[in-house]
Amino acid sequence: MSSLTEAVLAGAGPKELQREKVPDEYLAAHLRKEDAGIFTGVEDKDVRKSLRVGMVPMPELAPDEVLVAVMASSVNYNSVWSAMFEPIPTFTFLERYGREGGHAARHDQPYHVLGSDAAGVIVRVGSGTRRWRVGDHVVVSCMQVDDQEPVTHADGVLGSGQRAWGFETNFGGLAHYTVVRASQLLPKPAHLTWEEAAANLLTAGTAYRMLISDRGARIKLGDVVLIWGAAGGLGAYAVQLVKNAGGIPVGVVGSEEKARLVRALGCDVVVNRAEIGIGGDTTPEDAITLGRQLGRIIRRETGEDPHVVFDFVGRATFGISVFVVRRGGTVVTCGSSTGYQHQYDNRYLWMHLKRIVGSHAANLQEMGECNRLFTLGKLVPLLSDVYPLEEIGAAVRLVQQNRHVGKVGVLCLAPREGLGVTDPELRARIGEKRLNPLRSPARSSACNRSPA
Repeated sequence: MSSLTEAVLAGAGPKELQREKVPDEYLAAHLRKEDAGIFTGVEDKDVRKSLRVGMVPMPELAPDEVLVAVMASSVNYNSVWSAMFEPIPTFTFLERYGREGGHAARHDQPYHVLGSDAAGVIVRVGSGTRRWRVGDHVVVSCMQVDDQEPVTHADGVLGSGQRAWGFETNFGGLAHYTVVRASQLLPKPAHLTWEEAAANLLTAGTAYRMLISDRGARIKLGDVVLIWGAAGGLGAYAVQLVKNAGGIPVGVVGSEEKARLVRALGCDVVVNRAEIGIGGDTTPEDAITLGRQLGRIIRRETGEDPHVVFDFVGRATFGISVFVVRRGGTVVTCGSSTGYQHQYDNRYLWMHLKRIVGSHAANLQEMGECNRLFTLGKLVPLLSDVYPLEEIGAAVRLVQQNRHVGKVGVLCLAPREGLGVTDPELRARIGEKRLNPLRSPARSSACNRSPA
């Protein structure tokens, strides 16, 4: 263990952290370029075979960057894509980025450190950093943007230079240290533990932009919102956001146990997709049949069709989403975990004046507004399980097989759970049970650590 790491774990102040030498290498979950073809022709692309945990070189810090000692991180689906080398190996992103030259060249390496969430302590700041200091406790937004690109100042996600940190860049958050731009940082909510704080921003921020932002569906009081995958990271934060906005969340889940957990989050209507045969590829004709069944259930429970459909599932659900949303309604999408090629009957879009809104992560202002809701206790973390960094393969495999609910956390430098709280009074007021709604003793056996 390096002296800097020891100082971080001892809770050292800024001056002591500044005195300690940055180590030449650090422990990280990573992929190797040489492994990119291992799943060719393989049906089960088991991510435990491609994910490695080992030492990697410490990168040089650019003027607008900070070095963060990562106390905790979490698993997102982009780590599943990365570890399967699909739809393309992420080394393609790193090579393209590296061709820009300068500090960008650092990212083109024969290894790729993954991870798009982190909570930790700043241990170094670049010479161009103004708003952050060594010793600050921070959480990291997943979006890296080019602040010299004009459109970034209207909406950072629109910039051609925006990248998903830890997916389209190197030196991600599933490691003992990470390099991020200062423009990715937000203050860590003081009442949350490291692992709780690290589980939120990518998924909750994405859901915030999709539902609340004026760049998304902009839901309002009383809106009926259909949420696919309501027990997952994105969906479970969507349930909370809809409830906080005064809407009526209708969640679709894959099991009765997940239905129970989603109801505990406040979901007004929960539909088990198995009851109406939703799963796998869906033709436009199937979408109409399944959409009619789903629409009848939603009208029976709420009295009307949904104003908004929250869809990140993609191929298996998108045609149903377009069909089932009401006239003039909105389908908002941020991903396609079951496939990117969507089919739907366009008559139900144009003749019923519906809208499809594409959404990708969130800009820093939206991330900041979302983070504020956690600081106020309006949103709570959705951890269901926490793994040590050394077991990252098992953690990502859990998400790959959809055997989790909410978010799967990863301890990096934090030696155990429960650390990092600097506002215990607020934590006590909110209450442990509310802060950990998915971690009760009755938690689903789908979230245990049994092998596949």
